[in-house]
Amino acid sequence: MNAQNVPATVRISGPPNSSFLVGYPGISATLPRIVGKVEIRPGAGISAPVNISMVRICLQRKETIHPAAENMARRHLGTPRRETADLVGKEVLLFRCVSGKEAESVIAMDLPFQIFIPFGRGGEETNRRIPPASLQLPSRIAETYYELVVTVQQGASIQNRYTFPIPLQRYDTLSTFGMYNRPESKVVTADSIVTLGISLPKWSYGPLDPITVYIKLAPNPDWLHKAKRVTIQKITLAIEEEITFNPEGDEPTKKINKIAKHTQQVGQKMPESGYVTNLGLVFPARDLRDPDGIIKRGKPAFPMYEISSFTTTSTLYKIEFFLCIKAQLASARDITLRQPIVICPMDQQACKEEMDAIEQAAKDASMVDVNNPNLPDRVIILSSEKEAIRHLGLCEVGGVKKMLIE
Repeated sequence: MNAQNVPATVRISGPPNSSFLVGYPGISATLPRIVGKVEIRPGAGISAPVNISMVRICLQRKETIHPAAENMARRHLGTPRRETADLVGKEVLLFRCVSGKEAESVIAMDLPFQIFIPFGRGGEETNRRIPPASLQLPSRIAETYYELVVTVQQGASIQNRYTFPIPLQRYDTLSTFGMYNRPESKVVTADSIVTLGISLPKWSYGPLDPITVYIKLAPNPDWLHKAKRVTIQKITLAIEEEITFNPEGDEPTKKINKIAKHTQQVGQKMPESGYVTNLGLVFPARDLRDPDGIIKRGKPAFPMYEISSFTTTSTLYKIEFFLCIKAQLASARDITLRQPIVICPMDQQACKEEMDAIEQAAKDASMVDVNNPNLPDRVIILSSEKEAIRHLGLCEVGGVKKMLIE
């Protein structure tokens, strides 16, 4: 078979006993990066060499939104699914044949690579921002996923692209970070007669983490005669998920889901000193095990999360969470307060367990040169080399190719 037309088999493999992903995306000190090698061989059942002119690799982020996907009728009648694809970081050139030559005739090729994941901030170009985590919402109303794209050029006219899904998580919202363990307070009023104040001891939570809120309803001392007539009927604490579709566009749309709710019946007059209480609930989680206790294999592009969504910001959608506290009053207007919180895909214990590994990853990253990373040597077996087909597990006996037995 002509080497120009021999199809290539392309696959990628990560470091031994390790994931492709090294470091922690979102934590710049760990230099998050994807490490592995591209392996190119002749197609299955073929021992003839393949022509390789050039090999490139890049990390690509794809996002899709379809707000109407939950409703069967709107899915077909509403706006179609919107998609975007962006390059993450830089494309890396792994191989190019020597100048003046159209292609190299290759039996086997192993090309190590290292792609650094950006850790820039919001105002920068898209491909330099910290990429959002992989996520797929129910009914695929919104999703973000990543692919390693290997481009192989075989001669002047043939160019093929091979894609490999890569799940990506973010680690900058871990509830164990000190920035999330500072108390947050807020005070609001509806008609200046009664004020509603809350205090949160922390503001990052994960699946099955308890959320406790200190709540105080206080009369306005300047309107005490009116405040004394107010009856506190009940206080409700709810967790709301707010999804904003197309947040950077001209017509952003919002969808609010109530995740959990707890109501405390009060039924008493407003005391002069005010009314103080603590309300709490547990952030719900989903069980990854089926009725037989087995965790089924997930989709290769998405990590297995114990919650259906978490705080994240992408190009086409944004997910935020709020604690909504509502005081229902008689003889005064109801008061509602919304306090933003951060939802992390991991619970408090899992976050604690990651801290030592993050510290070690930061130490390891301090030895890495971003501009000139230390990679294993390339392995390129040309068809002109003696006994080249040994790398395919074959040998030639009496002019016939046979399986090689060491």
